Amino acid sequence: MVVSIDKKEGWLIKHLRIGLCGFGFMGKTHLWAVRNIPFFHDTDALPFSAEITALCASSETPEKSADICTSFGIPSPMSQDAMISDPSIDVIDICTPNPFHYETARKAILAGKHVLCEKPLTLTATEGYDLAELADKQGLICGTVFNNRFLAPVIRAKQIIDEGRLGNILSFDFTYRHNSCIDPERRVGWKQTAEYGGGTLADLGPHVIDLCHYLCGDIHSILAKAQIAFPTHLTTAGETWQTNADEAYYIIATLSCGAVGNIHVSKLTQGANDELSFAVYGTKGALSFSLMNPNYLYFYDATAEGGSLGGLKGYTAIECVGRYPSPANGFPSPKAPAGWLRGHLGCLASYFSCVARQTPFAPSLSDGAYVQSVIEAAYTSHQTGKEVHL
Repeated sequence: MVVSIDKKEGWLIKHLRIGLCGFGFMGKTHLWAVRNIPFFHDTDALPFSAEITALCASSETPEKSADICTSFGIPSPMSQDAMISDPSIDVIDICTPNPFHYETARKAILAGKHVLCEKPLTLTATEGYDLAELADKQGLICGTVFNNRFLAPVIRAKQIIDEGRLGNILSFDFTYRHNSCIDPERRVGWKQTAEYGGGTLADLGPHVIDLCHYLCGDIHSILAKAQIAFPTHLTTAGETWQTNADEAYYIIATLSCGAVGNIHVSKLTQGANDELSFAVYGTKGALSFSLMNPNYLYFYDATAEGGSLGGLKGYTAIECVGRYPSPANGFPSPKAPAGWLRGHLGCLASYFSCVARQTPFAPSLSDGAYVQSVIEAAYTSHQTGKEVHL
């Protein structure tokens, strides 16, 4: 870690060197976030500067990793072990598929590296808590990426709830909807394979479970039901494959404060894009939020047929979202709403500040492990048909 003195303020600025593991969609997102922090933050107020100095594109050949580094201006392609053992690298940023998180994070923590890991932190809560305990013993600043905490409406919602302006929370609804499992001809990858930590609850669930926990408090018990609507899909090789990971999950959750509500994740919702929403209802007020609202064009067609009950008159919501004409390359996903990248940028900026200041970061590894424990309870509830207490 390189340290310099800010001439204007007279305080220490730590230059953090980051090793990036994985360069799929999320790896690209983290690279973008690191490089764009100075565009979205007053650099005079930040205790750090940061750069990604090495890349391990785990699913690629060494030659492909080198090509990626050249294309994106990353100084060095490295193997994962070389990156973790490199004394010049301060932070290991993990953006690999779910099954590899635990092993990579554990190696990095034991090597004295700070670790930031994409969700879900691990495949089991036991693994997650193991990482959290190990990081604490090593005195390292580690965290889980729950980027939606860093969206402006969520920050404000947290503030309002903490001020007591909702009164006692009575009920809630946290929902995340996609449409990606509806087409039975769609080729499936590891995200739809149970043995690789796939399934909709493992993919979308961490976001809404974390938001529920973050905004409303601890979850006391859950009653859950899974759904698989399409028993067969096609593999990437075009072979028929028996679906073995959930495509939707429906959870009734009871909080420690007594509130009861719904946590629902689905990739079976026709017409959905990247639709995360929540509503919280209290004795003195209520809050609601939809990630998609700022991204629709509302169109009123005056030629549409009317009628005594309104007919087809009214506004139509056109799903513009992130769809742009060529030469746009589809990054981020056309389904991702405008401002989606800002949450990731805010998450990384907050994390790097904690590393530089040597202060705890939230969401922590314990937060990631907690979410995993809720997911495991949901699995058990579905399997047994009973309410499960955490």
